[in-house]
Amino acid sequence: MREAELWSRLEAALGSGYARAWAEQVVMAALGGRTAAEALAAGMPCKKIWRAAWAQLELGPDQR
Repeated sequence: MREAELWSRLEAALGSGYARAWAEQVVMAALGGRTAAEALAAGMPCKKIWRAAWAQLELGPDQR
């Protein structure tokens, strides 16, 4: 997964106006206590970040 796809999925789940704010504010244990934005900056794979966000947002299996 590329970064553009990660942002696209986050925007689809949260709305384009809220996705970036959410990614900068919500700390996830699955990302080692980082936000999605911090995990991206640290070089964590986008697929891992998406899986953590998917679980945090309690999205359905069709969005995995």
